[in-house]
This record gives sequence, structure tokens and C-alpha cells, in this order.
Amino acid sequence: MICSMTAFARADRPLEGYGLVWEIKAVNHRYLEVSPRLPDALRSLENAVRERCRKRLARGKVEITLRYQQDESDAALELNEPLVKQLSDISRRVGDLVQHSGQVNPMEILRHPGVLSTRQLDVALLQRESLTLLDEALQSLIDTRSREGEQLGKLIEERLDGIIVQVEIVKAAIPRIKEAQRERLRSRIQDVIDSPDPDRLEQELVLLAQKMDVDEELDRLLTHVTEVRRILKKGGHIGRRLDFLMQELNREANTLGSKSVDSETTAAAVELKVLIEQMREQIQNIE
Repeated sequence: MICSMTAFARADRPLEGYGLVWEIKAVNHRYLEVSPRLPDALRSLENAVRERCRKRLARGKVEITLRYQQDESDAALELNEPLVKQLSDISRRVGDLVQHSGQVNPMEILRHPGVLSTRQLDVALLQRESLTLLDEALQSLIDTRSREGEQLGKLIEERLDGIIVQVEIVKAAIPRIKEAQRERLRSRIQDVIDSPDPDRLEQELVLLAQKMDVDEELDRLLTHVTEVRRILKKGGHIGRRLDFLMQELNREANTLGSKSVDSETTAAAVELKVLIEQMREQIQNIE
């Protein structure tokens, strides 16, 4: 399975008056870099979040955000009735002591700390549910990465087919190009020397043949193409290995271009570099 490093995932869940939402955004990166953004009440989950990401992701810059929001319909205030009764009794007793017959003011009691409170946050429950939901979000992210990786693999395969076509073009052209160069060299020497030295002529032809010998470069191009396809079929965390092979392919294409003595082979070398660069851009997103 080939995975892209670029993806987005979201997972949410209602939980006893609260709503939990994870959002994960991942882009390509040389290594794995996880940046959690957590609410203060759940800040202690940061190490667990990083560990879960390390177990399931190999590369990429990952921004992962957790939000929780209380359901307004479940946010009613709770009254501390025992404390209210106690405060009311004390207020009456104080009124009797100062000979004040007025009734107890409810608003004064409500202002007392602890009389009104909201539902207490069950941190332990939120932590457990948050990590369970995180696993779902990570799986969604991996599924998206896998689908995008499959498309990247197809694009790379198309470029590999293009490289094979260019190699075959060069192979077919080499005999004709060599013969044309030999004839041009003979003609040039004949124009300069009335009686050309056969030995010197042969030396010049050998040097020209060596310069034009690109069989090794073509063979290595085909070998690298075979290796790229093998790695694509194997799958897994292959981005770095493919990136290295792109460097090797590019080196052979450059050598082929430097040895070119014909417009057809020059055009093939340029096309090879274009195909390799297109693959390299796609591989930058592969995990």
C-alpha cells in the first residue's frame, strides 16, 4: 500500500452534554512532525497523542486539533440546596440578633460562592473518549492517504512507461547515428588530409565510438525503472527510497544528454528529464 503524506480527516462524537471533535491536517515533510493543539483541560493527553501518531504514521507534518464544546441544552445551573438552607437559617438568626424582621433576600444568597454551579467536567471520561475518537480520526486519515497514494502510484507508473519509450527510441537510433558520425568524420579528415593516415583515422573513430557509447546508461535507466516498479508493488514507507532512485535516474539522463551528438538523442534526454522531474514531484508527497 502506497500512502500520500497529504490528507485531512475529521471525527466527532457527542458525549454526555459535550461534543468532541478531532481535526487532522497532514502535509509532506522530510520526517514526522506532530503538532497537537489541545484544550487546557485535556493538555495531559499530548504525549499519548504523539505516541499514537508515531505508531501509525511515518512521515509528514501533522497538525492535530481537539475541541470540545458543552451542549447549551445541558448547561443548566445546579443549586446547592443544603448550602442555601444553611445560609437562610444563618441570615434569620442574624436578623433576630439585630432585631431586624425583614425577610431573607434570595439574591444575596445566590451571590454567595458555591450556591450556584455548573456541571463538573468528567476529565477522566473525556480523556478516554478523546483517545478512542482519535484512533478513528487517524484511521480516516490513513484511509485518505492510501487512496491518494494509489493515484500517485498510477501517475508514477505512467511516467515509467514514458521512460521505457524514450530508451527504446535511443536504442533504435544509435546504429544509424553512429554510422552517420563515422561518415562525417571520414569526410572531414578527407578534406583536411589528402592521404589520411588509416591508424589515426581508426583512433578518431574509436574515440567517437566511446563518446557515443550510451548502452551502459540505457541499461541503468531500465534497471532503475524495474527497481522503482518493484518498490511501488511492495508498498509501505517508500518515499525516501524512491527519492533516491529519482536522483539516480536523473544522473543517467544527464550523462545521456552530455554524450548526445544527435538532435534525436538530445530530445530523448530532455524528455527523460521531464518525466523524472514529474515523478520526483509526485514522490515528494509519498510517505
